[in-house]
Amino acid sequence: MQPKPNIVHLPVYQPGKPVEEVKRELGLTEVVKLASNENPFGCSPKAVEAIRRELDNVSIYPDGAAVDLTAALAKKLGVEPDQIIFGAGSDEVILMIARAFLLPGDENITADQTFPQYRHNIEIENGVVIEVPLKNGTHDLPGMLAKVNPKTKIVWICNPNNPTGTIVTHDEVEWFLSQVPPSVMVVLDEAYCEYVDDPSFPDGLALLKKYPNLVLLRTFSKIYGLASLRIGYGIGRPELIRSINQVREPFNTSRFGQAAALAALEDEDFIARCRKANKEGLATLRAAFDRLGLPAFPAYGNFIMVDVKRPAQEVFEALLRKGVIVRAGHKLYPTHIRITVGSAEQNAKVIAALEAVLQEIAVKV
Repeated sequence: MQPKPNIVHLPVYQPGKPVEEVKRELGLTEVVKLASNENPFGCSPKAVEAIRRELDNVSIYPDGAAVDLTAALAKKLGVEPDQIIFGAGSDEVILMIARAFLLPGDENITADQTFPQYRHNIEIENGVVIEVPLKNGTHDLPGMLAKVNPKTKIVWICNPNNPTGTIVTHDEVEWFLSQVPPSVMVVLDEAYCEYVDDPSFPDGLALLKKYPNLVLLRTFSKIYGLASLRIGYGIGRPELIRSINQVREPFNTSRFGQAAALAALEDEDFIARCRKANKEGLATLRAAFDRLGLPAFPAYGNFIMVDVKRPAQEVFEALLRKGVIVRAGHKLYPTHIRITVGSAEQNAKVIAALEAVLQEIAVKV
């Protein structure tokens, strides 16, 4: 049996190393995982209680259309229910967009170091990826616009960008949308938007009212802390959402995920506390990097990408031996690691471990 030729070369997505695996491999009893941009404070207690209430319904299929959750989210965002589609994480919405719209040979424009699932799903559909280099770790929107041509089907913009953590501003995105032909879809991936407090950050919902070719992606995996339940969503004009919905698998989100997300929407205090703690954590990490002489990209999400001035894989493995899991392996940034903002205790541990590792490496040199 032979697979499709266009998927043979595709890498299998590698998540951050699991805590239990690191404990087992290295004989450690305590491990801090700051590799996958998870919320270190968990999720709202209201979401946990909603999951408990769903335990009696394990044998019953979920609502495939997520009607109650859709209605609540639409009300919160000020859009219509037919403008929202849910997926098993926003990465499934990426998959559905690619499945619904891409034909073999269709060109897609992305940054050269960004969320890898754009490229992954484009190539599965036999699309063509046109990469535009980041500028100082940030999407080069004029450079991306210059690549738009009659073959262009979708432009993918991750904002804040994963892994660099940088943003493009509202004015920059609006200028870009005003220049892009209306036949070209622009996907604005805002997975980390709830963490951003910079006033220049795009108001995606306002832009959506003006530009019918725009689709927003968001998720409950990050600040809402529901990563294991796989609930993400897309927002767009009804006609676009209907086309995406036509390729959605039935029952693609679980009863537990829907119930937890619905409850999480109601707990604004939890979100506010997480946002505040994240801002404090970013300041702590940046101050430590400044003290150590390590440049870092401006960070707007719940992670920061820092140049450790050593091979990133070497630093990653040394940190692993000290019980700290971070993220390395970024092709275009071979001396950078990405660190999720943790709790105050976790941040202190990663700073101490990183300082020790860099001293050990310096001694060896």
